[in-house]
Amino acid sequence: VWGPGRVERGSGFSLRPIGALGWLLSLPELPRLVCLVLTGEEEPAEGRSWACSWVGRGVGSPRERWAGKAARAGGVNPNCAPPPQGLSCHLWDGDVLCLPGSVVSAPGPVLVPARLQTELVLRCRQETDCDLCVRVAVHLAVRGPWEEREEEEEQFGAAASPELEDSRNAALQARVVLSFQAYRTTRCVLLEVQVPAALARPGPSAGSVVFDCFEAALGAEVRLWSYTQPRYQKELNVTQLLPALPWLSVSAEGDLVHLVLDVPEEQRFGLALYRSQAHGAPRPWWHRNLTGPQTITLNHTDLLPCLCIQVWPLEPDSVRTSTCPFREDPRALRNLWRAARPRLLPPHSWRLDAPCSLPAEATLCWQAPGGGPCRPLAPPLPRDNVTVNKAHEFPLLRGHPNLCIQVSSWEKLQLQECLWADTLGPLRDDMLLVETRGPRHNRTLCALEHSGCTPLPSRASTRAARVGEHLLQDLESGQCLQLWDDDRGAFWACPMDKYVHRRWALVWLGCLLVAAALLLLLLLLLRKDPVKGWLRLLKQDYRFGAAAGGRAALLLYSADDAGFERLVGALASALCALPLRVAVELWSRRELSAQGPLAWFHAQRRRTLQEGGVVVLLFSPGAVALCREWLQDGVTAPAARGPHDAFAASLSCVLPDFQQGRAPGRYVGACFEGLLPPDAVPALFRTVPVFSLPSQLPDFLGALQGPCARGSGRLAERAQQVSRTLQPALDSCFQNPGAPGRGARWALEPGTGLE
Repeated sequence: VWGPGRVERGSGFSLRPIGALGWLLSLPELPRLVCLVLTGEEEPAEGRSWACSWVGRGVGSPRERWAGKAARAGGVNPNCAPPPQGLSCHLWDGDVLCLPGSVVSAPGPVLVPARLQTELVLRCRQETDCDLCVRVAVHLAVRGPWEEREEEEEQFGAAASPELEDSRNAALQARVVLSFQAYRTTRCVLLEVQVPAALARPGPSAGSVVFDCFEAALGAEVRLWSYTQPRYQKELNVTQLLPALPWLSVSAEGDLVHLVLDVPEEQRFGLALYRSQAHGAPRPWWHRNLTGPQTITLNHTDLLPCLCIQVWPLEPDSVRTSTCPFREDPRALRNLWRAARPRLLPPHSWRLDAPCSLPAEATLCWQAPGGGPCRPLAPPLPRDNVTVNKAHEFPLLRGHPNLCIQVSSWEKLQLQECLWADTLGPLRDDMLLVETRGPRHNRTLCALEHSGCTPLPSRASTRAARVGEHLLQDLESGQCLQLWDDDRGAFWACPMDKYVHRRWALVWLGCLLVAAALLLLLLLLLRKDPVKGWLRLLKQDYRFGAAAGGRAALLLYSADDAGFERLVGALASALCALPLRVAVELWSRRELSAQGPLAWFHAQRRRTLQEGGVVVLLFSPGAVALCREWLQDGVTAPAARGPHDAFAASLSCVLPDFQQGRAPGRYVGACFEGLLPPDAVPALFRTVPVFSLPSQLPDFLGALQGPCARGSGRLAERAQQVSRTLQPALDSCFQNPGAPGRGARWALEPGTGLE
């Protein structure tokens, strides 16, 4: 202890450990400077570490202390003062602006950071009142022309010039900046470091300085940068994840996840859930001011790798503690990929929308109609890393419905989307011709098929080879659409419809003639009365079936409980008996589980609308809550609430149709009397007819038939049949309402979008 005018070594003070990271020093009086020498039992003097801290008012303060260690100094001063031949440093008062600047050339030998090293320590105000700190060691090295000069001397044996010797004997100075960043915390401190001539030599290390320390919170992720002013090299950086909260535990029970906060009774604290972002500010999701121990319940579909928890005492200038417990959770990663969706941005760009950052690679592929794998196109979009929520350019001349994008992660295909299908229509029966250009202006053409790329012309037995000459003529006459062009080659899309029509026209004509002959023979064999009855039934089926029987209907609903699902199943069965071609997730669970709710919905919606069908939205209290949750958030649709919930997954596509005025004629709404009044449906969805069932069944069936509906008497008769089918299921739904479902879970969080 260095007091006023004297030095005491081990006299009148005691040092005892606190936990595993700290010590408590008891002093008889307040000194000016306190130094500690740390040495092993057999460690030589030059290997000792020393650390000093000013006490009271003066240069520096107790909260910002520096320690130094001479890399090649010959011993340590017993009074803990820095050795004359060692590093010297001065800490600027207060923080500085974090402005690294651009890299400049070194005018000569310079002192630069070579390596960063962190250590967790405790800063204790009392024996039981300690804060966590990050101690940073900056290892310095000499860089610059000296290294080149020494190489020349070793190679040619030349002696150093007097000017170079004078520069080597001068001390090196540097301004070293340490930048510390945590959630909602950014600090930069500036240190002036000087190295004497004895240590200013090229090598792996010229010494090190230690900043003690940056305050941090348990469970936080901190990032550190170090560079000089001016900057002579790329800044060093290191990221460290601090230990998690000891009083926070995560447990799972079925589909529910419990966050248990074991805090003292009567302790008031703030709790926030937010989504951490690799680029940009975090996105707040939910927060509350709470008291005492708490248990927060989440559905497993709410989990995301970037979902983090932040806790802080409700006190002025309190330290906020953060942790992200779901980074490695497989359920969170599955939810993230289900929520991710490629989106086309006009005119020639796209974006991968996702609530969190994720490792992803994307490439273009060609999807032929009729199924089969999507054939990757190495150029023009090579497999490269993709940044989510950021626009990426397509190196294409124009789009095509058969051009799709594949998004992969760790060599596994996660998403495939044909981005132009919604704007340019369904997949076309086009043949993609791949033109490859050589170095001597020679080119080769091949047709991309399931079996590979077939050269043109060719004698192979593939589809493209049979019409290869015609395809080349179409290409020369300008009938093919050019999609991509550069020095390496080009892509051409050539239509194949005319060749298919020529081949099958005579076959279809022959089939029709044979069918007509068989029908005539059947009529002659049957008796007169049965023929009349059969014709009468055929006429009735034509009157109603021609309008509605051939029309497709996609039913979307929210699975509030088992009773409501039985009611939806009864309605779907009754509509099939009309007949209508009905698609509902209740009958497609195996396909839904294999593809996922979002992919299943996109496929069903595209097929229904392409065939001139209609999408039916069955509103219930759960469905209305999901719609309002999406409208309040306004960023991404809520994730599916169960493994077979296509309604929540469909909102990301259904709502844009309503917001952009594309819904009339393609959508209708319906709700069941006694479960939900039509006025409870959000106003945005009332731009299309919303029917109350079963009282408005005739109008509902007429809307399903479309503009070709006729015969009000037949509609009334059909409506009575559907009503008789629905009534038992509707009565059962009222008698056994079932579990409240996810509505009860959201009731704990009013006003935040979680209700």
